[in-house]
Amino acid sequence: MKITLNRINDDFLFECTNSQGNSILLDNTSQPGAKGVSPMESVLMAVAGCSGIDVVSILKKQRQEIKSFQAEVEGERIQVDDAKPFKSITVKFLLEGEIDPKKAQKAAELSFEKYCSVSKTLEPNVEIGYEVWVNGEKI
Repeated sequence: MKITLNRINDDFLFECTNSQGNSILLDNTSQPGAKGVSPMESVLMAVAGCSGIDVVSILKKQRQEIKSFQAEVEGERIQVDDAKPFKSITVKFLLEGEIDPKKAQKAAELSFEKYCSVSKTLEPNVEIGYEVWVNGEKI
């Protein structure tokens, strides 16, 4: 796996591109007029995307009908010398459709305990939690 990062303005805007030519913009969001996401926001996005792919894949294999899928991710940071790494990350899955709540809960559990490479990478240093909501009800 390899990405390239190219600076595309005179400040802090970077384009990160993967081997398939897909890209995202990273920027210093503490500056006015930022045009990309911060690197730390991209970490939260990666957790959401990785676990989201797992949950949807598992539920599709179980023939659950997902009409809507969203994830909200919040990260709590702590000061460590001059850096502010994540202390904890919480993912809230919001699913709508003909979905067995027990299957949705199990899919999220499997993602974080077994499949999600992003959360597994962070796990030794970051506490990762999750909650699952199906059709407006917390499981």
